[in-house]
Amino acid sequence: MANTPLAERMRPQTLDELAGQEHLVSHGSILRTAIESGNIPSMIFWGPPGVGKTTIANIIANTLHVPFYQLSAISSGVKEVREVIEQAKQQAKAILFIDEIHRFNKSQQDALLGAVEKGIITLIGATTENPSFEVNSALLSRSQVYVLKALGENDLVKLLKHALQKDEILQHYRAELKETAALINISGGDARKLLNLLELVVTANNKKELVITDEYVMEVAQKRIAIYDKQGEQHYDIISAFIKSIRGSDPNAAVYWLARMIDAGEDVKFIARRLLILASEDIGNANPNALLLANATFDAVNKIGFPESSLILSQCTIYLASSAKSNAATTAIGAAMNAVAQHGDLPVPLHLRNAPTKLMKDLGYKKGYQYSHDYDNNFSAQEYLPEKISGSAFFEPGKNAREEELRKFLKTRWKDKYNY
Repeated sequence: MANTPLAERMRPQTLDELAGQEHLVSHGSILRTAIESGNIPSMIFWGPPGVGKTTIANIIANTLHVPFYQLSAISSGVKEVREVIEQAKQQAKAILFIDEIHRFNKSQQDALLGAVEKGIITLIGATTENPSFEVNSALLSRSQVYVLKALGENDLVKLLKHALQKDEILQHYRAELKETAALINISGGDARKLLNLLELVVTANNKKELVITDEYVMEVAQKRIAIYDKQGEQHYDIISAFIKSIRGSDPNAAVYWLARMIDAGEDVKFIARRLLILASEDIGNANPNALLLANATFDAVNKIGFPESSLILSQCTIYLASSAKSNAATTAIGAAMNAVAQHGDLPVPLHLRNAPTKLMKDLGYKKGYQYSHDYDNNFSAQEYLPEKISGSAFFEPGKNAREEELRKFLKTRWKDKYNY
């Protein structure tokens, strides 16, 4: 037991012992209800490190009393996956837990599909990366995604106090927890790192009585407190400042906030994704090349990684910040979504419907459709919206050179209908 890390000794055995994640494991929640009923789907836990992904998987296995297989995507491949599947075929029900499933390539993920579809295994994957990007769509569609939140300061302090009070080894050291900021900041909100750091701090002192202060923690850890916590408030403040600086066309401020993120070790994919979103959300058709450059940036930084990616991110950031801005595409889809919510599933006009069969043609499908290329200027002025919302203008071109060109073009087509 003395050789087992504190984080493992203190690993929760039931959902009630778990720190945080109330939205998933509180009484009446979807996940807890599924576990208690013994009928769980394949699932993927997405969240930052040390928030309980592996722990919940173990609790599920212990609660359901079924064979539990565990693989790490870092050290396992298709061979290991197939071996587990063969073993699971001999069981009535089995769970396969794959840590860091985002590290599996497509062929490795595809090896899981058949067994998941047939119910040979119930898959539980854990990832710190957005599964929409890192897990192939076929596997993702067969799994329920649960998002785990970063642990709050109160949760982390409770973990520290609980360990000092309950762990049999730490009880031999009469340690008083006076300050917690250094412990929490150095561990970055990762409960596993937090508890193991606590053990290091407590056992590093030969004295049987110890007052844990930030200064003492820093002395033992021999590293400065990280100012930037990837799951903390400042993380979101800095990315917010970064985005707002680009939106506000200030390349100097944008590059500064980019440098802050790079210096703190921010995930290169996270930054690139935000640039890609911003290229449409805040620039759009005011400069269509912005989306092309942001997409090229995303591809490039994934191939290269840090530190060279900082050059590519800087180039893209400066370009986007210096570009003309428009949120017309954003407001257009928002207005269209509101119309869908307000009016429901309005029928598609008959002349726009597909008519692959004689019956559909007899019912009037496609009748009266005007093929645009048969008309002058490739334009027929027919109705494309459902009758109930005819004339609804969702897209309003922005006040910039490129979208003014779009406005002029649309005015030649729809001036009597959409008032461009």
